[in-house]
Amino acid sequence: MRSHYCGQITAELLDKEVKLAGWVHRRRDHGGVIFIDLRDREGVVQTVVNPEHEQAFANAGSVRSEFVVQIKGKVRRRPAGTVNPNLRTGEVEVEVSELAILNRSDPLPFPIDDEYHDVGEETRLHYRYLDIRRPEMLSRLKMRASIARYLRRYLDDHGFIDVETPFLTRATPEGARDYLVPSRTRPGSFFALPQSPQQFKQLLMMSGIDRYYQIVRCFRDEDLRADRQPEFTQLDIETSFLNEQEIQAIMEEMIRGLFAEILDVQLPAVFPRMPYAEAMRRFGSDKPDLRIPLELVDIGDLLRDVEFKVFADVAKDPQGRIAALRVPGGAAISRKEIDDYTNYISVFGARGLAYIKINAEGKEGLQSPILKFLPDEVVQAILERTEAKVGDIIFFGADKASIVNESLGALRLKVGHDRGLVEQGWRILWVVDFPMFEGGSGQLSACHHPFTSPKAESAAELLKHPEHALAKAYDMVLNGSEIGGGSIRINSAEMQKAVFNILNISDEEAEEKFGHLLTAMRLGCPPHGGIAFGLDRLVMLMTGANSIRDVIAFPKTQTASCPLMDAPAPVEPAQLIELGIRVAKTKDAKESKE
Repeated sequence: MRSHYCGQITAELLDKEVKLAGWVHRRRDHGGVIFIDLRDREGVVQTVVNPEHEQAFANAGSVRSEFVVQIKGKVRRRPAGTVNPNLRTGEVEVEVSELAILNRSDPLPFPIDDEYHDVGEETRLHYRYLDIRRPEMLSRLKMRASIARYLRRYLDDHGFIDVETPFLTRATPEGARDYLVPSRTRPGSFFALPQSPQQFKQLLMMSGIDRYYQIVRCFRDEDLRADRQPEFTQLDIETSFLNEQEIQAIMEEMIRGLFAEILDVQLPAVFPRMPYAEAMRRFGSDKPDLRIPLELVDIGDLLRDVEFKVFADVAKDPQGRIAALRVPGGAAISRKEIDDYTNYISVFGARGLAYIKINAEGKEGLQSPILKFLPDEVVQAILERTEAKVGDIIFFGADKASIVNESLGALRLKVGHDRGLVEQGWRILWVVDFPMFEGGSGQLSACHHPFTSPKAESAAELLKHPEHALAKAYDMVLNGSEIGGGSIRINSAEMQKAVFNILNISDEEAEEKFGHLLTAMRLGCPPHGGIAFGLDRLVMLMTGANSIRDVIAFPKTQTASCPLMDAPAPVEPAQLIELGIRVAKTKDAKESKE
C-alpha cells in the first residue's frame, strides 16, 4: 500500500514516484490547488493535488483532518520561498496523481497538530489512541523503544542473559500492597502479581546463570504520584561474583553510553558517590537534585542554651534537628509567598516556617518575628555559619530530624524552581551507605528490602546493634530522581535468618514464606548483587516529559483506573461464583446507590 513512510520523502527521491499512506494532518485549499500534509509515525510530508487529476482532486476536496488516505505521486522540489527548514521533508513535496480515501473520521474530541492544546488528562487517556497520534507522544514512545533497544544491546554484549520470570507468584512483604489474583483450582488461595522479580533473580544466580537481565512489568497497589504507576516497567539486573564497585562500574558505562547515543550528552567518566548520611544532612533527601545550589546547614548546637523553647527543646533532643536553608536574593520573597511556603511544608508535618531576612547591614537590617527570642551573638553565629549576605533570606526547620529533612528538603526544591535557581544539564551520582534498617527500636523495617546484605561481618555482629547497621546498597540518582536502586544480596542462610529475626519474622514464618530461598542458600549460593532501573522514570527524564504517564502507551490515572477500557470494572456473578468469591458491599457503595 506504500513505498515509503512520509518522513522519508527527501531530496534524494526527486522525480521518483512514491506511494504513501497515512492520516491527513492538515488540508489547505488555495484557490483551485489543494495542499494536504500527510502524516505517519515517521513524520509529515506536503502533498499537492491539482485539478488536472480529476478523481484525486475530487477526493481531496472531501477529506478532513484524520481521514486515512493513500496517495500516489511524484516527488518534486518545493517552489522558491516555500521551503520549511524545520521539517526533514521540508525541501520537497509530492505532486499527487492518485488519492484514495481508506477511511473517514468523525470530528475529533481534541486537535492533533503541532501546537500545544490544553486538553484534560482524563480526555487524553479516554482517547489515548488519538493522543498517541500527536507527534510529541509518538516521539516519546519512539525514544522509549530506542532506549530499551540500547539497554538490551549493551547487556547482551556484556554477557547478560535475558530470562523471563513468573507474573503469578506468592505475596511477600516488599513494602507496598500486592495485587492479588484468585486461584480457581485452589479456592481460597491467591497468587500475587510481583512487585519485583527479586527472589526469582536471586534464585537464578543460585542456578548458575551468572548474569541476568529482564525488561519486566512490576505491580504495586500504592497511592500514585506523577512518577508512580500501579503497573510499571523496570530493567532488572543481577550478577554473581561481583562486588558493589564492579557492579556500579558496569552500570555507569551502560548509562554513559545510553546518554551519549540517544541524547549526545556526555556524563562524567566516574559518577560521584555520596553517603546517605551526607545527602540527608546537606539536602534533606536521599535523592538530591544537585542542579539546585541550596543546602541545609545544621545550627542546633548554636541554639541549645537559648530561652526560646521552640528551638532549645529540639536542640537538646537526640532525635531532633534544627537546620537552616539560605536562599540567595530571597529577601525579595513576599510575606504571602512565605505563608504559601509554610502551608506547603505543613504537608510534611512541619508546624511552621521561621525565617530571617537580611535587608541591610547590621542588626537593624534584619527582619524576622523570631529575632526578639534570640540573643544577638546567636543570630550573628547563624549568619556566619550560613554565609548569609544582604538580600538573602534564611528559612529554619526545627522538629524531629525526619520531619525537618522532608520539609526543608521539599522547600529547597520548590524555592529552587520558583527562584529560577535550577542549573541546566544533567547531574548524576550514586548515593551509598544506606542504613540497613529504619524505624524505632523493636519496630525496625528494611530500608530497601530484607534480602539486602549488611556491612556487618557476621550475623552475631548485626544482631548486636541492628539500628546502626549500614547496608551494601546503592541508588543511582539523576537530577533529583532515583533512576536505579540495588544492593549486594545476602547469600548466607544464617545472615538471612538474622535479618528476618530483626524484622520480627519468626523462624516458622520465614520457612513458610521464604523456605525456598533459605534452602537454596544452603545449597551453594554464590555472592551476588544487582540493580533495577525504573525504565518509565528514566524515559520521562530523557524525553523531558512531566509525568511517566506521558511515556507509557496506556497508563493508569492517579486513581489507578484506565479511562480507555473503563477498568477496573465489575465482573459477571458466574465468574465470582467459580472463584469462590463474594463481593461485600461497602458503606460508600451503598450510599452511592441511594
